[in-house]
Amino acid sequence: MTVPANLPLRRDSRNKVIGGVCAGIARRYGLSRNGLRLAFVISCVLPGPQFIAYLLLWLFIPAD
Repeated sequence: MTVPANLPLRRDSRNKVIGGVCAGIARRYGLSRNGLRLAFVISCVLPGPQFIAYLLLWLFIPAD
């Protein structure tokens, strides 16, 4: 884990895999991009609106 950047929450267009949401959140809070992506994929097997939340974040978080 690194020190969080003083950046606004934005989708990361340079390190994206699908929409850049996980990469943007990881950059903002100083987390590992791949670790956050793995946590998201694992959470998708649990019941809940994870996929819908990702799509909404993709729509509402502006790209950098």
